[in-house]
Amino acid sequence: MLPWKRVLGPLATLLLAATVTVTPAVAAPTAAPSTTATAEAAAPSRGWNDFSCKPSAAHPRPVVLVHGTLANSVDNWLGLAPYLVNRGYCVFSLDYGQLPGVPLFNGLGPIDASAAQLATYVDRVLAATGAPKADLVGHSQGGMMPRYYLKFLGGAAKVNALVGIAPSNRGTTLLGLTGLLEYFPGAKDLLTEKTPALADQIAGSPFLTKLNAGGDTVPGVRYTVIATRYDEIVTPYRSQFLTGPDVRNVLIQDLCAADVSEHATIGLLDRIAFHEVTNALDPARATPTTCASVIG
Repeated sequence: MLPWKRVLGPLATLLLAATVTVTPAVAAPTAAPSTTATAEAAAPSRGWNDFSCKPSAAHPRPVVLVHGTLANSVDNWLGLAPYLVNRGYCVFSLDYGQLPGVPLFNGLGPIDASAAQLATYVDRVLAATGAPKADLVGHSQGGMMPRYYLKFLGGAAKVNALVGIAPSNRGTTLLGLTGLLEYFPGAKDLLTEKTPALADQIAGSPFLTKLNAGGDTVPGVRYTVIATRYDEIVTPYRSQFLTGPDVRNVLIQDLCAADVSEHATIGLLDRIAFHEVTNALDPARATPTTCASVIG
């Protein structure tokens, strides 16, 4: 990928963040449906968020999909959710981190509060399915935020595995662009006030310092990170990897050198990455992930 093309993604992210920051918030309608109801209404036709689904003996745990920053519970999973449903999984997704007056673009609120939303949703999924534990699969912020739930909100007792696709585990430098915030007085404070999740994901933020203090993992949970060397949003890409017991870090190009997915496409479209997700969810039945997995 040409260097100038790699910069376009981060610039677009900053531009959208700026737009959200300066756009006045509009009060949400008092009769607006809950995010849970919205997700349930949107997804059943695609085969997921079916709260009558009961996990099978082959796949005994429900899978909860956790979208990324500026995404939502449907659009982020139009590729992976049907892929998993077609393989016999009970699949669910939630919306979190909503800002008033900002529809569709979620994952912008304080990440600790988003983790509490995830905790509530996992409890609901477990109650509906009767399963004692769930598996979590997240993209970008959605691969990192659940670690707060596991570490600080009791999630470790309710989760078997966390699979992060291009997760922002140590935040991002946005190819060095976050360093420019220091040259604009008040910019970081404005970002924190208007789009807290973006500020939380800047490398070295207080939130990430707390999250990563004392180790990356908690006992009893299996962790998988699936990263791409062409990630232009969570940079440097190796900052996504975790250390600790029960951790598997995967660079997708080590499995298929021809895979050129960047930050968005690895979570949205990449069936090679999807195959590796299923291996992480069911390691006892794992099969080799290769370039041929794109047609699997």
